[in-house]
Amino acid sequence: MGFLKFFVIVLVIWGFFIANSYQLLQSYETQALLQLRKHLEYPIQLDVWENYNGDFCSLTSTLHMSITCQDNSVTELKIKGDKLVKLNEFHGFAVPNQTLSEVFSIDSFVTTLTRLNSLKVLTLVSLGIWGPLPDKIHRLSSLELLDMSSNFLFGSVPFQMSRLIKLHTLTFDGNFFNDTVPNWLDSLTNLTILSLKNNRLKGQFPISVSKITTLTVIVLSHNVISGKLPDLTALSKLLLLDLRENHLDSELPPLPKGVTTVLLSSNAFSGEIPVEFGTLNQLQHLDLSNNSLDGMPPADLFSLPNISYLNLASNVLSGSLPDHLSCGGELGFVDISDNRLVGRLPSCLNTISDKRIVKVGGNCLSLETQYQHSEGYCKQAKKHIKGQEIALLAGVILGIAIVVVFLLVGFLIFCRRKNERNTVDQHIFPKVVQRNTQPGIPSEFLANTRIISHAANLGSQGASSYRVFSMEELLEATENFDQSALLGEGSIGKIYKGRLENGAYIAVRSLNVYRRYSNRNLKLRLDLLSKFRHPHLVSLLGHCIDGGAQDDSAVPRIFLIYEYISNGNFRAHLSETSPRKVLKWSDRLSVLIGVAKAVHFLHTGVIPSSFSNRLKTSNILLDEHNMAKLSDYGMSILMEETEKAKGDDFTSWRMTKKEDDVYNFGFILLESLVGPTVSGKGEAFLLNEMQASFGSQDGRRRIMDPVVLTTSSQESLSIVISITNKCISPESSNRPSFEDVLWNLQYAAQVQATSDTDQKSGPTSPS
Repeated sequence: MGFLKFFVIVLVIWGFFIANSYQLLQSYETQALLQLRKHLEYPIQLDVWENYNGDFCSLTSTLHMSITCQDNSVTELKIKGDKLVKLNEFHGFAVPNQTLSEVFSIDSFVTTLTRLNSLKVLTLVSLGIWGPLPDKIHRLSSLELLDMSSNFLFGSVPFQMSRLIKLHTLTFDGNFFNDTVPNWLDSLTNLTILSLKNNRLKGQFPISVSKITTLTVIVLSHNVISGKLPDLTALSKLLLLDLRENHLDSELPPLPKGVTTVLLSSNAFSGEIPVEFGTLNQLQHLDLSNNSLDGMPPADLFSLPNISYLNLASNVLSGSLPDHLSCGGELGFVDISDNRLVGRLPSCLNTISDKRIVKVGGNCLSLETQYQHSEGYCKQAKKHIKGQEIALLAGVILGIAIVVVFLLVGFLIFCRRKNERNTVDQHIFPKVVQRNTQPGIPSEFLANTRIISHAANLGSQGASSYRVFSMEELLEATENFDQSALLGEGSIGKIYKGRLENGAYIAVRSLNVYRRYSNRNLKLRLDLLSKFRHPHLVSLLGHCIDGGAQDDSAVPRIFLIYEYISNGNFRAHLSETSPRKVLKWSDRLSVLIGVAKAVHFLHTGVIPSSFSNRLKTSNILLDEHNMAKLSDYGMSILMEETEKAKGDDFTSWRMTKKEDDVYNFGFILLESLVGPTVSGKGEAFLLNEMQASFGSQDGRRRIMDPVVLTTSSQESLSIVISITNKCISPESSNRPSFEDVLWNLQYAAQVQATSDTDQKSGPTSPS
């Protein structure tokens, strides 16, 4: 009996000890969580933690916070804040209303984090965390997923993270890491997802990444990675490869057979597209646009069984596509525009086909439906490229010879006239004197004009030649600017229709230049504007300066002469009350894609870029084939006093204007959805309706253009509504780039084309 009492007492004591141990453990982790909240400066997403006396493991999860526990320890912690990254540059110091305050210590924060040593999943997004990520992050040895996107981390990704061998997902998107891509990533033998997009990572693509055979996703887009892309065929599980917007300049390497999405646009890849790309049977999306690829694209690329999106635009692809070329059944979107292709277009890429959207403008094809150069243009461009290569080789040889001669001469002079060495040095290396800059134009603007001159001359071969018109020519063409020739009048001047002596029709804009430039200053600006050549821009044929022949004189009147577009503007094609044919949804998408391409070109394809491009439906003109051409672009070069913006202010000015274009394009999208009658009720009304009506089917039926409702698929419509909502966001930092806008519109067009095809090939009723 005594033994039984003793046993009971021991059991009670043991139970008491265990209970206290449990309480101590819970208290320890609870204190760590509360300390993290303090480090993060009490974000509203964690207000629920304040004065909470219960078990944190039992807290109800929200969209912005969740805690998961296992065996009385925190294993998952997810916190998503509202401190979105709105800066283009970050210099490593606290920024008011952007980052956490200057008293924040990332070292202390990570030290507190490591007290939760059972963490497997850690998500800390948009919390304003700033500073270099400390090495001690490796103490979270159980981590399997780490996501610290949209913060202000800079420097390098710490080497000690190579110890996190259980890690399968690493995401640092939208930070400011500015060192090289880590070369130790192959130490993470379980890594499946690697995403470091939108940073400042530089250097070469590390070969170590090509050894991580577990990888399914690689996203390193929007960095400054350069050099060669290695062979990736060992990555047998890879599904997505996204390296857009970098500086990679090698030939395209072989890719693994199972990859489904390859996005390599806006780099400097050269050489031919590998024939092996035509054997990637799982490939669904391939974007190789805006590179320097040449030769013929592999015919098998078009017939891959799963390919649905193929973008080869803006390269130097040449030759003629085979007549027997076949297209895969899933292929819904093809863009081979702005290349050097000649000959006939294969039947499966016929632009009038109902099965797919095909973009072929800017080539030398035997077509009348989309803008084409003459065949001589493509052949001349090819010869010019070969000539450049020969000239480059000759230049290298000549440079070497000059260096050798220079060294020999220098050696002889050194030996014979050692006492006159300083004099000789001064003769060989004369002082460089900088030329006087043009008054009234920022130095960055002028410096870039030297870059644009040669590049734009190459890009404009074959386009209508630019020339100076005389005032007499314009008076004769417009019958002395007769009122009957007036096409319209806006804030920047009147525009007239004219006819030249050779019978060609022109549009003449009389420009109100509020800023009175000198003749020399204005001609420099006009020279820049004349270089803007794109299939979706109304071609500028020339100019006329009325009066003021001397370089230092003021300019009273300027006339810009454009090609005449006869089919009216986009706005007229949206209204049922207009005599113009109302465009159905797929045609509206085609117009919007064309304009988006033009604006993307103005933002990224020329130096200096052109922003604030007066985007509105009445400035989008349609030719006889309903091909969109943007007018009134580049007016900021002539009309605005850019010289007032210098240095950081100039960068800010450029970004503001770029965002203005996105915002204005959002209203073009909106007018395409609702029609001009509704859009005429004003901006405030439209913004309110966007929030109130577009979220439901009933709301859409009430506000949207009936033509859109009856000719669109719900999925295509939803894609455009989503990107429209982003474009007109009141927060400029939340607005997308034109690349993103273009991508969404092309995808919406692809979805619509598929829907139209399905409707036409739907089941027929039995006879």
